[in-house]
Amino acid sequence: MLAKLLVGDCTELLCPELPVELGFPGPISLTFLDPPFNQGKEYEYFDDAMPEEHYWEWMAQICAKVHALTANGGALYFMQREKNAEHVLRCLRQTRWSLQNVIVWMKRTSAVPGACRYGKQYQIIAFGTKGPRARVFHRLRVDLPLRPGYRQARHNGVFVTDCWDDIRELTSGYLAGEEALRVREGMRFHKQQTPVALLLRIILSSSDPGDVVLDPFAGTGTTLVVAEQLGRSSIGIEIDPRNAEMISSRLEAPREADSVLPYRHYYRFSSDLERVWPAPSAQWGRSREQLPLIR
Repeated sequence: MLAKLLVGDCTELLCPELPVELGFPGPISLTFLDPPFNQGKEYEYFDDAMPEEHYWEWMAQICAKVHALTANGGALYFMQREKNAEHVLRCLRQTRWSLQNVIVWMKRTSAVPGACRYGKQYQIIAFGTKGPRARVFHRLRVDLPLRPGYRQARHNGVFVTDCWDDIRELTSGYLAGEEALRVREGMRFHKQQTPVALLLRIILSSSDPGDVVLDPFAGTGTTLVVAEQLGRSSIGIEIDPRNAEMISSRLEAPREADSVLPYRHYYRFSSDLERVWPAPSAQWGRSREQLPLIR
């Protein structure tokens, strides 16, 4: 599969001609949009404390640019804080995306409750399409463990709904596990690393093998890593050169902790799984074409 990593500002790099300029045969089929949340965190290459109005104008600009280079029926998954749901939906509406679902991603940990509100335990992922109908949507089934109050497990699994409480986050202490990228001192390389399981579900649901997946805020490259294993091509844009080097390293030297194979049994009841999820090669990161980082 073809994977291209661009180092720079996605505001400047996103254009309708981007896939063709990079050598892809067609437009974008799926975009995962997980931007900085404007929470005042320290980023070397990004102002995370913009005036709110400016931040959402910027988000609308990104959504519009992604819309322009997406195939008809292509999908956008826009992740944000739960308190920003109103802004996200307005953003999508203003930039001509058709809302399909607001996905609730439940976390295994929760924040300490405030003086006048409950503790927060989820993020939202707004799923929209270019046009009213999705070009691709696979109705996945999972082997969900038996929940309290149920007498017996389903023998053919259950359909994935818009509430995802079976994917663990990587941002809380020991829960980060082996998958979290770490520096030599043992500290996590990136505190907001997205789990492989989350991108696996998104890419399986809304793309086919051979499709092109885009991540304008590539971070540590989980989107590209998962897309590669699932037989999808990918474009990642990352503004921080240090993060970009990590992405390149993850692709060139596959880690066991990044493998999607442990999840295949969980999705075994999904129809047409063999086509949607092609059998991976033993060393998925070494059999692909990748140009050097584009700076």
